[in-house]
Amino acid sequence: MSSPSKRREMDLMKLMMSDYKVEMINDGMHEFYVDFHGPTDSIYQGGVWRIRVELPDAYPYKSPSIGFVNKIYHPNVDEMSGSVCLDVINQTWSPMFDLVNVFEVFLPQLLLYPNPSDPLNGEAAALMMRDRPAYEQRVKEFCLKYAKPEDIGAAPEEESSDEEMSDAESDSCDDQVAGQADP
Repeated sequence: MSSPSKRREMDLMKLMMSDYKVEMINDGMHEFYVDFHGPTDSIYQGGVWRIRVELPDAYPYKSPSIGFVNKIYHPNVDEMSGSVCLDVINQTWSPMFDLVNVFEVFLPQLLLYPNPSDPLNGEAAALMMRDRPAYEQRVKEFCLKYAKPEDIGAAPEEESSDEEMSDAESDSCDDQVAGQADP
């Protein structure tokens, strides 16, 4: 690849060709939404989340920022901002990875194998460690309430306007937080 912008274009096209619904923000290739379905045979199956993706100018050398727009109950996702705590995106990102990896490997693994010892949602982590059946029931309730496929088309700005994070809040978790979900 000759430049990060060509790589960004190629990765975005590859993501769209992989049957993901991608919705651009502001006509550029730096910010967009992707509809992400919960992994099959998991407690998240049937849920659909809108993921906000921001690609830095230095992508693919610098990792994308990703965040859940609609709510999800998970120890490694901040309930208010949708920020994700995932090492492969935050600390160990490599230009070998692309956007399809994020949606076909990294996010499904995050949902299938939560890490309650490094939480962004302390309540979810504590419930998961203390009472696994109650945790799984709460996840399913959130899926039914916030991640219905028919609701995913609603304007994300309207759904999450009261949950915006300030820049100061988004910096509080330093390099553990991948990015904020709200515009």
